[in-house]
Amino acid sequence: MNNTNTTVAVIGLGIMGAPMAANLVGAGYQVVGYNRGQEAIDKLVAAGGKGATSVADAVQDADVIVTMVPDSPDVAAVARGTDDEPGLIASAKAGATWIDCSTIRPDIAREVAEDAKAAGLKALDAPVSGGEAGAVEGTLSIMVGGDSGDLEAVRPILETVGSTVVHVGPSGSGQTVKAANQLIVAGTIELVAEALVFLEAYDVDTTAAVKVLAGGLAGNRILDRKAASMIKREFEPGFRIDLHHKDMGIVLDSARAAGVAIPLGSQTAQLVQDLRNLGHGGLDHSALLLLVEQLSGRSTKNEGESR
Repeated sequence: MNNTNTTVAVIGLGIMGAPMAANLVGAGYQVVGYNRGQEAIDKLVAAGGKGATSVADAVQDADVIVTMVPDSPDVAAVARGTDDEPGLIASAKAGATWIDCSTIRPDIAREVAEDAKAAGLKALDAPVSGGEAGAVEGTLSIMVGGDSGDLEAVRPILETVGSTVVHVGPSGSGQTVKAANQLIVAGTIELVAEALVFLEAYDVDTTAAVKVLAGGLAGNRILDRKAASMIKREFEPGFRIDLHHKDMGIVLDSARAAGVAIPLGSQTAQLVQDLRNLGHGGLDHSALLLLVEQLSGRSTKNEGESR
């Protein structure tokens, strides 16, 4: 795939989509971006991309289309269009590849993929993990559902934004693996939060404790990437509680449909919801620490920094 001769449309230029689009521009692709807010489009143009006025405008000449939007209804609307505007399925040229990097319900991923294929498009569900830092660094982990041949044709594009790109099965499989990912991430954040509050209750040097914990069997990416900001009570959103709440709903629904018991996952989903109900949905998901503190009857350190 020749970068300079390949046009990539990116729909959704938020916390994740914007740096992904910027990395594609940096790799030499012709990137056309569309977002509901004009400011994000202007930033992409300033970085060397092109702006579009609608989904249809963005995708009409694209060889590859990448979508990164918040939820299942958003993907369905972008794909199928609305009463006011045609979607990407009706507007893209035949043979184009659509890569949906959003995190949505696996059944919806399968449905829109079938719609796209019926219209002559190739469709991959390719949700990502790694948060804003991974998107900026181009080190995302990408789990891909769909035809393996279609993946190989666009692998260079995905390897521009991610360092781990793995085919996990037919359409919808990428979203199923992402649901498992979100289950593990939420549970791990909760345990790290509990461990930090526990350590602080005994006046342990938490920074030193994290260093030694990260070097042993308890080591994990949450300790590596989130613990320092959690200790400082800095919860600038890399991935918002609102979105993780949505993702845990997908996990619960999918587990119920398969008859799989997830007792710890269910409890963690409730804690995520509780934190959201307290008005913290716009904070980073590592703000689960605030809930642990509240349940423990402990005051929040540097409270002003956590808002």
